[in-house]
Amino acid sequence: MISIHRRSGSTRGRSAAALGTRNRRLIASLAIGGALVLTATGCSMISPQATTIAYSAAEGTNVYGSGPLEVRNALIVANEDGSEGNFVAAIINRTDDSHTLNVEIGEDGVSLTVRVPANTTVSLGSEEDEPLLIEELDALPGTDVTTFFQSGDAEGTLVSVPVLDGSLDYLSALAP
Repeated sequence: MISIHRRSGSTRGRSAAALGTRNRRLIASLAIGGALVLTATGCSMISPQATTIAYSAAEGTNVYGSGPLEVRNALIVANEDGSEGNFVAAIINRTDDSHTLNVEIGEDGVSLTVRVPANTTVSLGSEEDEPLLIEELDALPGTDVTTFFQSGDAEGTLVSVPVLDGSLDYLSALAP
C-alpha cells in the first residue's frame, strides 16, 4: 500500500493570493528596514565631522598664521589677582634660519620677544627654558587675553590666549 504524506511547510496547496501576500510583506519589511537605516545615518551626510575640525587638545591655544614660527599650547599662568603671569608656549622653527617671535599681550600691548634658532623648538616653561614673566598682566585666571603673534615677514595674527592659575599640580611650578 502506498500512502502520501504532505509536509506542513510545503507550498503545495496554498493559493497564489497567500504567496503574494507573503512576498508583499517581505518586500515591505525590507523597504521599511532600508528606509530606517538611511534615515538614521542620513544626518551624518550633512553634519560636519568632528574629526576634521582642528582644535587645541590642551589648556592653551595653537597659533596659526603668525609667520614661519609655529606656536603651540600658548597660555598664561597668572597669580591669584591676575596682576602678573608667566607666558608658556612651545615655539617651533622648522626653517634653516633663526627667527624672532614678537608677542603683544592685552590691550596695553605688553611686548615680549623670543629668538628661536634654526630647526629647533623653544619650550617656554620647561626645564630648559623659563617662562616669560608678564609684570603688568591685568587679567584674572579663567579669562582670555587677546594676544598678537608675529614672526618673519608675516603680518601676524590675533588670538585669544587663556589665563590659568597654578591650582593644578603641573601648573603650580609655572605660577609667578
